[in-house]
Amino acid sequence: MRTMRTITIPGVLCLVLAALMPGLAAAQNYPTKPIRMIVPWNPGGTSDTIARILGQKMTEAWGQQVVIDTRAGASGIIGTEVAMRAPADGYTLLHANMSQFATNPFLFKVSYDTLRDFEPVSMVAAAPQLLVVHPGVAAKSVQELVQLARAKPGSLNFGSGGAGTIAYPAGEMFKTMAGVNIVHVPYKGTILALNDLLGGRLEIVFSDMPIALPHAKSGKARALAVTSAQRSSLLPDMPTVAESGIAGYAISNSWGVFARRGTPRPLITRLNAEIVRVHALPDVRERYASFGLEAVTSTPDGFRQIIETETEKFGKIIKATGAKVD
Repeated sequence: MRTMRTITIPGVLCLVLAALMPGLAAAQNYPTKPIRMIVPWNPGGTSDTIARILGQKMTEAWGQQVVIDTRAGASGIIGTEVAMRAPADGYTLLHANMSQFATNPFLFKVSYDTLRDFEPVSMVAAAPQLLVVHPGVAAKSVQELVQLARAKPGSLNFGSGGAGTIAYPAGEMFKTMAGVNIVHVPYKGTILALNDLLGGRLEIVFSDMPIALPHAKSGKARALAVTSAQRSSLLPDMPTVAESGIAGYAISNSWGVFARRGTPRPLITRLNAEIVRVHALPDVRERYASFGLEAVTSTPDGFRQIIETETEKFGKIIKATGAKVD
């Protein structure tokens, strides 16, 4: 005769605690060796810059080196896939921007699924794109640029850091909503696109603010507008694209840190607490502001919700504009 064992509430609690203990112990001692933070974009770009600021502060606080590993290529897909194959032990992190998760799935065949393969740790920064033109372009405002593009359809080119970057749907959305024919020229990184603009080989670039802002301030490029719904607190005198005559236009970028799915929750919590601490430091916020970035953190669950919302939004934008890989 089979007997039925009764499991009491204290017994259940003991089982739960037993399951959690390895993760809690690992979190208390974490980190015990260097941490690798993968950046799937070119050195010197926005993601790389932010990651190095964060990595330096984490290294100082924890006494373990945070090594920035740039794995550029295929619009961020290569580095993201490297992170996806890493052990779920908290010693390999992914520093990514929204394009890897909000635009790439709609433009490429990717092997990863954001919320299946990664644990969101925290958002770290946000910023609009900056619409800049070469000083030789006969346009000192968005409206003048629109008029010029309508007068010479197909003669103006806009560059982006690649089809998988936020700049690509930003440009396609501009084309659609302004009713202009400007030609997309994808580059392997925004820095390369800006170099061609500075050299007079490209008329327009949609760029992350940290990359384009120094050139705009020096006069080597002319900034016309920010792409966010409201003016940037860091550039209060710069109009938005929407208030410049293209009503309803709004698109921004954001950055965050991820761990491999299956990383123990106590480690995620510890990483999140450290990232939040770092981004509350006045010197970090000042450095971000000097690049045109706003330091923004979140809880892991809050970051997950942001990803879900942004993925849905960018999916609609890409579908509405007909954006596709060139």
